[in-house]
Amino acid sequence: MREIIFDTETTGLDPREDRVIELGCVELDNRFPTGRSLHKFINPQGRQVHPDAQAVHGISDSDLAGKPVFGEILEEFLEFIDGAKLVAHNANFDMGFINAEFGRLGQPFADPSRVVDTLAIARRKHPMGPNSLDALCRRYGIDNSRRTKHGALLDAELLAEVYIELVGGKQAAFGLEVVDESARSEGPSLQVQVVLPTRPRALPSRLTPAEHEAHKAMVSGLGDNAIWLKLAAGSNPLPKPGE
Repeated sequence: MREIIFDTETTGLDPREDRVIELGCVELDNRFPTGRSLHKFINPQGRQVHPDAQAVHGISDSDLAGKPVFGEILEEFLEFIDGAKLVAHNANFDMGFINAEFGRLGQPFADPSRVVDTLAIARRKHPMGPNSLDALCRRYGIDNSRRTKHGALLDAELLAEVYIELVGGKQAAFGLEVVDESARSEGPSLQVQVVLPTRPRALPSRLTPAEHEAHKAMVSGLGDNAIWLKLAAGSNPLPKPGE
């Protein structure tokens, strides 16, 4: 499942008159970051940045001089988001501006069924709030110290981490549970444990004798407290769950 986490910065708050001036997108595949991103600064075609907006994101009119207009980045943006869910925090705001830009160019509006609003998810999961991006970063232990100003790409990267936590965290289930739907309304669901058989014979090592010797030489220089030495001695150097 492909999802695009995105954020916009704008000249103001009214999508009928104000314009998108920064666009940041991060790609997830099955809730894991792929490393692909899209980041554009956009010339607002004569619309000046409102001082209140500039105080939030720090982008000035002079910063946008010579940048491409939205029509010039449209195809690249559409290609990047093609076939993916669109995930944003307070998505109505961002999609209002994106669809306004689409409308000016004769591009059909994005299908609302493609859009996921992380603010709505957060409000359901944490009804007592607060549920701003900064507050959710603090709640989930996500480092947002670089966020001294709003920025579309940085905010999209932070939101990607928040979104993964909101929908189940990084240790999501691998789908090995079998649920009896008929019993769901009567009590706890039925779960079937998957047991993997033990191999009758251990697989042969793929390491060559030379690689074994090189590893031993490397371990010998790690010091007396090296984990490898404890493993070789048969002890478990890892803490037990909860320690």
